[in-house]
Amino acid sequence: MAWNVVIAGGGFAGSTVARKLEGLLPRQSARLVLVNDVNFMLYTPFLPEAAAGTLEPRHVVTPLRDIIHRANLRLGAVDSHDPDARTVGIRSHSGETETVPYDHLVLAPGSISRFLPVPGLSEHAVGFKSLADAIYLRNHVIESLEMANATADETLRDQLLTYVFVGGGYAGLEALAELQDFAADAMSDYPRARLHGMRWILVEAAGRVMPEIDVDLAEYALRELRGRGIDVRLNTTLTGVTATSVELSTGEVLPARTVVWTAGVAAHPSLKRLSVPLDDFGRVKVDSSLRVEGMDGVWALGDAAAVPNPNGGLCPPTAQHAVRQAPVVAANIAAEFGIGQSRTFDYSDTASFVNLGRYKAVGKVGDRTFRGFPAWWMARTYHMSQIPGLPRKIRAVIDWTASLPFRRDLSEVGSIGRPGVLSPEKYEQGGSHRPVE
Repeated sequence: MAWNVVIAGGGFAGSTVARKLEGLLPRQSARLVLVNDVNFMLYTPFLPEAAAGTLEPRHVVTPLRDIIHRANLRLGAVDSHDPDARTVGIRSHSGETETVPYDHLVLAPGSISRFLPVPGLSEHAVGFKSLADAIYLRNHVIESLEMANATADETLRDQLLTYVFVGGGYAGLEALAELQDFAADAMSDYPRARLHGMRWILVEAAGRVMPEIDVDLAEYALRELRGRGIDVRLNTTLTGVTATSVELSTGEVLPARTVVWTAGVAAHPSLKRLSVPLDDFGRVKVDSSLRVEGMDGVWALGDAAAVPNPNGGLCPPTAQHAVRQAPVVAANIAAEFGIGQSRTFDYSDTASFVNLGRYKAVGKVGDRTFRGFPAWWMARTYHMSQIPGLPRKIRAVIDWTASLPFRRDLSEVGSIGRPGVLSPEKYEQGGSHRPVE
């Protein structure tokens, strides 16, 4: 009789577990089910370049059906769990829920942007965690340049040309650097906006940026950003957001219509609906083999799990750790089938890179550190080795090559995916590409 393996989440962690299990388990011995909310895996390190137009959005995702071949892909979410009956409830996009039995359950739903109760944050800020976020930000920056170039109102122009990023980790710095680079290149087409000038601000609560990397590399990144005119505010927090301004812990109120929230991540809230032990941060408690504490046949990994770090503490929520935890989970499940030996997670991060745009980056490989163009080139090479699927590798290289002699496209395509209303009134009200409000 075939065993049932249900994998919740199709990101770096979940998709890699599914792919490894397909290679380890005989077809007749196991039925694999991969549950994910979308049918693709997002390569998150490329999000900033998708936002800046260096890479086409479709080229930073890989269809899950290109990664897995035996597993049954189900679009939806695992939203209930009965450990005694060994069943989970899978809710489809249509709202229907099906109860599915499991012999092994793998929890890898990933993370969401960490939310803090800042007044106005949810109404007026945008995160930077999904492809939709990246596309929206690119369109929003272009639209703000268009509006600033068209208006004669200096106050409105101040608001439109001020961009505030909150959070000085990997995501915040890379998104800020790439988008500022993109906007600086675009300014030649917006003479009135260029004369007024843009203002890019990074707000970080700690006394340094990027605590994940060495201090000297973080300092280099900070000098690079400030050298490009980016205003970095350390030891500062966001205390309020409105549609036209932000308030900082220093008491200063800045005019701004763009606030990007990149202040960390939190485990996916769906875990709270499952019968698994969670730590104070909502992550699933696991041991060094990635088995959920006190449970048989349940495993967790990636951003959703509190994985013990062999060097002490817990593993950070990075893709590098997720893709290296996945083979451990797959090997341990296979060992339960009597195939191979069980393993423990013992990876220590040996390489990390932070892209700063304009052919510059900072990075570390082993004990050696790199900065500037060599680090940028190494980061490109590293990501080429990691993005799944040869077609995606080739498309990314083509995009990068095409960006060298040609300018980035300035089309604002925010209406894509939002069909217009079937009515002639939409044309009478000044546009054929936007639905009538």
